[in-house]
Amino acid sequence: MGRNDALRAARLRKGWRTIEAAATAITEHGQQLLDDRQFTVSSRTWRRWEGDRPGWPAEETAIVIHDALGRWPEDLGFTTPPGWIRPEHHEEDQVRRAFVSVTAAALVAGPVAPQHVDPALIDYFQQQLEGHYRADMFLGPHDLIGTVSAQYQLIDKLVRSAKGETRRGLLRVGAAYAALVGWLYQDAGDMDGAAFWRGVTQEIAMRSRDPHLIGYSLVNQAQVRTDLGDGHAVVDLCEAALDDADQLVPKVRIMAMQQQAHGASLTGDRDLVDQLIDQADRLLPRVDDDLPWGNACRRTPGYLEVQRATCYGRLGLGAEAGALWSQVLAIVPETARRDRGVYMARQATAAAAAREPDQAVEIARTVATIAVETRSARMRRELVTLERAMRPWQDAPVGRDLAEILEPVTEGN
Repeated sequence: MGRNDALRAARLRKGWRTIEAAATAITEHGQQLLDDRQFTVSSRTWRRWEGDRPGWPAEETAIVIHDALGRWPEDLGFTTPPGWIRPEHHEEDQVRRAFVSVTAAALVAGPVAPQHVDPALIDYFQQQLEGHYRADMFLGPHDLIGTVSAQYQLIDKLVRSAKGETRRGLLRVGAAYAALVGWLYQDAGDMDGAAFWRGVTQEIAMRSRDPHLIGYSLVNQAQVRTDLGDGHAVVDLCEAALDDADQLVPKVRIMAMQQQAHGASLTGDRDLVDQLIDQADRLLPRVDDDLPWGNACRRTPGYLEVQRATCYGRLGLGAEAGALWSQVLAIVPETARRDRGVYMARQATAAAAAREPDQAVEIARTVATIAVETRSARMRRELVTLERAMRPWQDAPVGRDLAEILEPVTEGN
């Protein structure tokens, strides 16, 4: 097998004597440079780079390589694809286009031509919202972002002409649409887009004067902070949502409690995790509102045990998390492919933490297929977490099996 001597020489000049050391160093460098804890380059990927068919890294990986080694991939033996333009030549335009794409639906300049707004439109958008929630379970984020963003833009236009209760009703449904757009960006792995739309949600919720929506918007902000690993911020936001808990419908209180449990898991507080999930569980029978948003606690089988299992996984409680995932997956329908994929990836990581690598790999076979189909960044992140948990077996046959299974999902990371 031929070798990519240019990359090998650059590695050795940096003092990275082994491929494993190089993969670890470039991962740490990338996480700091990109401010992205999920950025990872595995040993097998680096080993391929030093082989006779190194391929071409993803663009953000190319930027990390250049920053760490001082040379672009085409100068390090990689196979340059047609039309490659170094990021230094088009980065500013790229950032501007991405910002415009994310914000376009929310930042439409006025004024707009006045029009009559029939109150029946509120019910129309609410009914559409429920369909979008169902479609999200089947399709994943990428196919829905454009559709839901366009509907939010229409709602925003109508709000500018509507009066009285019709206007307030449209503001309430608009906040729910903005929250869904934020979720879709979050599931697609675009945390900047998610944070922007969570901010839009909070603005519209405040304008609606609806205390339930304001609490919901704070929980939405906390979800972003959970994905960023900022446990204390999660707790702060959820405590703020619960400041006037007696004014909130049980559903919003449940959402705030379970999200605060995620914050507690990030700070290592298992007792608080159990306390919050148990409190939320006692409230579940009281959920009886007809609000069209935030209905995961009614729609998702085993909703609170999903949260507890996820928190246990973060706390490193492999056996406890694995037992809970088995219970949850027994009742989650096969049609909810994206959710099943995320849950199974977490189940596989729990199996690895419980030192059951063969079980982890067997579960990962199914997850990899779902991840490719749905293009869910959340699922890919869970599989990267699984890779880390499986490092003790990376040179064993089971570790090589996992690397082969995950190749289509993590290629370029």
